Amino acid sequence: MGSVQTASPTAAPRRLGRSPRDMALSLLVLLVPIVVLLGMYRFLGGESPTVVDPSTAYADARAARAFPVAEPAVPAGWQPVSSAFRRGDAGSVLRVGFRSPSGGTAQLVESNVSAGALLTAELGAGARDEGPAGLVGQEWRRYTATQGDRAYVLSQQDRTVIVMGRAADAELTQLATSLR
Repeated sequence: MGSVQTASPTAAPRRLGRSPRDMALSLLVLLVPIVVLLGMYRFLGGESPTVVDPSTAYADARAARAFPVAEPAVPAGWQPVSSAFRRGDAGSVLRVGFRSPSGGTAQLVESNVSAGALLTAELGAGARDEGPAGLVGQEWRRYTATQGDRAYVLSQQDRTVIVMGRAADAELTQLATSLR
């Protein structure tokens, strides 16, 4: 009769994949440069708004002589972040965007487009007139736009001025009263 050979225990085959430790180290190697780059971006002011010089837009609006241009004596902490002057068939529009000291946003719009058309275009068809704003010197009216923005509107014979945005009411009135 033949002899029976006993099988010798063999080592378990080594796994072909990576261990959890290897995967964690690989992720760490990828995440460290990303964290460093994000830190540098924030440290170098990457999240700060880009400040612009609106003087060209104001000069273009004055040169067009479409309406009397009012330029704000920008209060401390306000930053102009956009500006444009455009002429159209219905009239001309000067638009300057600001970032308020608290981080809110505001926009100054001056135009000779008819007040009704301008209010509908800027504030939406469902904007609510909240009545007189009580700002010293001129007859501003307070509105709530359909998107929830607050707005102060000065409607005169030859122009309409709108100060609107998502800044605090005190900041919006500060910007409106700074117009000269």
